[in-house]
Amino acid sequence: MSLDSMTESVDKAVSGFFEPVAAWLGEVVFYSVPVGGTELPLIVAWLVVAGLVFTTWFGFVQLRKFRLAVDVVRGKYDEAGSAGEVNHFQALTAAVSGTVGLGNIAGVAVAVSIGGAGATFWMILCGLLGMATKFVEVTLGVKYREVHADGTVSGGPMHYLPKGLAERFGRGGKALGKVLAVLASLGILFFGLFGGNLFQVNQGYAQLVSVTGGESGALGSSTGALFFGLLIAALVGIVLLGGIRSIAAVTSRLVPAMAGLYIVACLVVILVNVSAVPTAVAEIIEGAFNPQGVAGGVIGALIVGFKRAAFSNEAGLGSAPIAHSAVKTKHPASEGLVALLEPFIDTVVVCTMTALTIVIARPDSWKVGNEEAEGVTITSDAFATVLPWFPYVLTLAVLLFAISTVLTWGYYGLKAWTYLFGRSRASEITYKVLYTLFTMAGALLTLQALIDMADAVLFMLAVFNIIGLYLLVPVVKRELNSFLEYVKRRKAGIEEPEPEVDAEAAALKP
Repeated sequence: MSLDSMTESVDKAVSGFFEPVAAWLGEVVFYSVPVGGTELPLIVAWLVVAGLVFTTWFGFVQLRKFRLAVDVVRGKYDEAGSAGEVNHFQALTAAVSGTVGLGNIAGVAVAVSIGGAGATFWMILCGLLGMATKFVEVTLGVKYREVHADGTVSGGPMHYLPKGLAERFGRGGKALGKVLAVLASLGILFFGLFGGNLFQVNQGYAQLVSVTGGESGALGSSTGALFFGLLIAALVGIVLLGGIRSIAAVTSRLVPAMAGLYIVACLVVILVNVSAVPTAVAEIIEGAFNPQGVAGGVIGALIVGFKRAAFSNEAGLGSAPIAHSAVKTKHPASEGLVALLEPFIDTVVVCTMTALTIVIARPDSWKVGNEEAEGVTITSDAFATVLPWFPYVLTLAVLLFAISTVLTWGYYGLKAWTYLFGRSRASEITYKVLYTLFTMAGALLTLQALIDMADAVLFMLAVFNIIGLYLLVPVVKRELNSFLEYVKRRKAGIEEPEPEVDAEAAALKP
């Protein structure tokens, strides 16, 4: 039996078994209601409302404290002797690498196909709201993280939900938090293996094959797929062995490089068509409020834009706090402010650049109202309108996005795995071997049913995670005020006071 027939048999067997489960779970998690002639997934509304609530609660913190967030990333308020593994910039790039991916390229193209150019406007608005949600969950992630004896750090919803709820609500909160922590760990682990790993490799390989002669090209055979899978698996395995410090060292270089490459490529297309920029901007604004050819009109464009942004930046899903929790800081809100830059980079900058490039280039494959649009093809065609070889630049960007996402989700999955199965060396090695095998399989298998299930599971956790965020928001408020007081003291040249020691508690220690 050939490798092709074996992988096809596995795909069919797995899909046949899991498709009914994936379909049922997808219907539950992404349940939609009719609104203005189109369908609104309630989970998208849940995420957007959370962003609106937190934006209001913290007085538009994403706008008022944007400059401060940039200063923190630059290291202006670093504190000597802080627990953690990476600096603010490395934590940000590690988290951004988990969100900036193929969705920013293919997903946005689908959004402007279904919702028209106006979907871009609503996508930006949703990204701005998501900045506040990201601020809240990451502040909690650092606040309730666990610093181990070897200096490594574990954080995320599996830590802040049980600890935070127990602190605020006692025994009942602790019991609820533990249940939510296990569910969060299972969801993050499942998505990490299939959505953050296998799917990324699979799509990266598909794009590479498309520019190297297709299925009849050098990489189109099963042997080429196996070679690609082994190469990516080796790279991921080597980096993953080094933990978050190794991942951060790679992503702190890879993320700026890939984002810069992609943005420069978009700018080339835009500059070549610079005379069309005013028209494109006007089309985006007009399309947001008076779209043509879009099901549901304004509401349809709004829903598509919000959906794309919510699915892209992952604000409220609880994944990003895992990476941010490893930061070196004594003030949790300092990293919360850094984290609000994440949706800005992912959605407001990268997603918008993709949309603007497509609207300006207007490739033949882009048709408004097309609900079966091939996202990567549209974006690739937009680049090809300027120079025929530009799709190769896109392919390089896709591969970089895919690798960085695989690395970061490998770390997320590891933290979920060790929460469930312990932090022993054998446990960690078992996970890393398993994750590396899934990376290799990504070039050979599609397993679409499991990928669909992974999406549903991850977004299902957003329900539990955001409930926890609402209950713990007073803690975030205190942490923000504490950090802002620290900033005032630093600006005034006043040294940070030593933390007070509880003499009675110290006396009880063994």
